[in-house]
Amino acid sequence: MRDVTQEQEATVPPLVAEAVKKAAVAWVAVGDRSPVALWCVPLDGVLYLVSGPGEQSAPGLAEAATALVTLRGDHGGRIVTWPAEVTRIAPDGEQWASVALQVAAKRLNASGSPAELAQRWTADCVLSRLAPAGPPLAAGQTLPDDSLAAPPRGAAPVRQTRRPFRLHRVRRR
Repeated sequence: MRDVTQEQEATVPPLVAEAVKKAAVAWVAVGDRSPVALWCVPLDGVLYLVSGPGEQSAPGLAEAATALVTLRGDHGGRIVTWPAEVTRIAPDGEQWASVALQVAAKRLNASGSPAELAQRWTADCVLSRLAPAGPPLAAGQTLPDDSLAAPPRGAAPVRQTRRPFRLHRVRRR
């Protein structure tokens, strides 16, 4: 197992490897969907994340084979976007026992012990492994200069506003 990790580290660009080590939140885009911010746990040069009922929503990630991952740097801004190979960790597989407990231990504000949390995940949730699968698509000078923020969606007013009730006449100054 250790030889596979060393081979993987040799093929992963240093910027991606360093960003993965420090990741706590990753923006993950599956297919043509918009990126979604997800909490993640870095272990052995890859990211693990849990999605499903009672946890974070990651539309399409459970069925995907690839995804785009964007990570931030120490300054809080985006530093790299890279393609990831998505693997679903099966609850009855050999990796589940060790990985699920480590991810559960890092889960903030979880009710119950890590073992209870991992047990709940076996029934309802998906544990995904995101491994670097190629050179970065955007890093350094190739990062966009604009904010990439989407304009706010329009919304109809929920109810009409009425004038406030006043018992007595209010004088204007």
